[in-house]
Amino acid sequence: MADYAKIFKAYDIRGIVPDELDETVAGAVGAAFARMTGAQAIVTVHDMRTSSAPLAEAFGAGAASQGADVLSAGLGSTDMLYYASGSLGIPGAMITASHNPAKYNGIKLCRAGARPVGAETGLVELRAMAEAGVPAAQGAPGTITARDLLSGYADHLKTLVDLSAIRPLTVAVDAGNGMAGHTVPKVFEGLPITLVPLYFELDGTFPHHEANPIDPKNLADLQRAVLSSGADIGLAFDGDADRCFVVDERGEIVSPSVLTALIAVRELAREPGATIIHNLITSRAVPEIVSAHGGTPVRTRVGHSFIKAEMAETGAIFGGEHSGHFYFRDFWFADSGMLAGLHVLAALGSQDGPLSSLLSEYARYHASGEINSEVSDQRAATERVRAAFADRDGITMDELDGLTVDSGTWWFNLRPSNTEPLLRLNVEAPDEATLADIRDQVLRIVRTP
Repeated sequence: MADYAKIFKAYDIRGIVPDELDETVAGAVGAAFARMTGAQAIVTVHDMRTSSAPLAEAFGAGAASQGADVLSAGLGSTDMLYYASGSLGIPGAMITASHNPAKYNGIKLCRAGARPVGAETGLVELRAMAEAGVPAAQGAPGTITARDLLSGYADHLKTLVDLSAIRPLTVAVDAGNGMAGHTVPKVFEGLPITLVPLYFELDGTFPHHEANPIDPKNLADLQRAVLSSGADIGLAFDGDADRCFVVDERGEIVSPSVLTALIAVRELAREPGATIIHNLITSRAVPEIVSAHGGTPVRTRVGHSFIKAEMAETGAIFGGEHSGHFYFRDFWFADSGMLAGLHVLAALGSQDGPLSSLLSEYARYHASGEINSEVSDQRAATERVRAAFADRDGITMDELDGLTVDSGTWWFNLRPSNTEPLLRLNVEAPDEATLADIRDQVLRIVRTP
C-alpha cells in the first residue's frame, strides 16, 4: 500500500521509485486528477529518467479511464508543460523529480492556463481522492494521442523576447544530462549562436554531476568550458530545465539577483511602471533598481506558490527568485529558465561589451549565499538571534518569512526549512568585512545551544 502522505509534498508529488512511487500510484493520481479537474483533455510531459515514460503512460491511462482525452507530449521540460497547458487551455502533468538524485521521480501538476496545483490549491484534495481510489467512470474512456510540442514551444518563447538584432555569440550550455539537452538545440535554431554543449545526452543517472546548478560545485565544468572555449556566456539548467544559472565570460558565477534586476529592467522598458516581484532573500539591489526605473517592487515569501499568487494578484509583469526561478506574466505567470536565458542572450547580444561589464551596474552588494545549520529547535534558535539584535540602534525586524533583521546597510534572513531540521541563513552587506562579521555573529548564536 503506497504511503500517499509521504510522497505528496507542498507543491508536487515526489518519491523513490518504485518503493514509494510506481505506476499504480501514477495511475491513481491520473484518475483523481481527471476527476478533480473535470477536464475533457489533459496533457502529459515527462523528463529523461528511465522511470518517467512508464509513469507518464500510467498517469495518462488513469486520466483516460475517467473519460479525459490525453495528449502525450513525450519528452520535454517543465516549462514546456506550462506552454502546453497555457496555449491549449487544459490541465497538465509533468513527470520529473527535477534536480533530485536518480532514484527519485515525481509529478508536477497544473490546471488549465498553467495555474499551479499545490497544497492550498488542490493537492490535499487530490491526495485524498487517489488514496481512497476513484470509482470507475460511467462513460467511454478517453483517447490517448501522441503530440509533438517542442517546435511550438521553441517558437513561442522566441515571440516573447526580441532576438532579431543580436550579434553572433558563443554560448556554452551545461544541460547536466537533463531536459535542456533536448530543448536548447531547438530553441537556439536559427539564432546567430555557436553552441558549446556539455552533457546534452539524456541520462537520468546523471553520470557527470547532479543536475542542480544552485550548488556551485555543479557549475565547475561549465566555468572551465567557458574559459577554454572563449565563450561569451555560459548557461546551466537543472534536470527539468525550469531553472537557469549563468556564468560570465570570466568564468564567474552570476548571482540570480543580478539576473532578476537585468530582466526586470528589460521588462520595465517594454511596460513602464509595471510591478516586479522579488522574494525576501533577493538582493536589495533589485527593489532599488526597479524603483529607479519607474517600476513597483513587491516583496514576497520564498517559494514559487507565493510568487505566482502575488503575480496573479498584482498583475506583475515579472518575478525573480534567488533560487534561479524566473516568472513571466506573458508566459501564463509561470516560470521558465529558458525564457530567462533568452533575455540574457538578447541583452548581451544587443551591445558590444562583455557580460561582466553589462551586469556590473546590477551587482551592488556582497551576499553570503544560503548557509544551512542543523538545529534541534528552530524556534528557540531564532528567538536567541532575535534577542541578540533587538536592542541595537537602527535595527528593524519583520517575520514575513522567518526572521529578517535590517540595519539599513546590511540585512540577514533566518528561516526554517519546511522539510528538514535546518535554519537557512542569507546575509547581504556593502562589503566583505561586514558580511563576514554579521554572518559569523548569527551562526555563532544559531549553532551554540
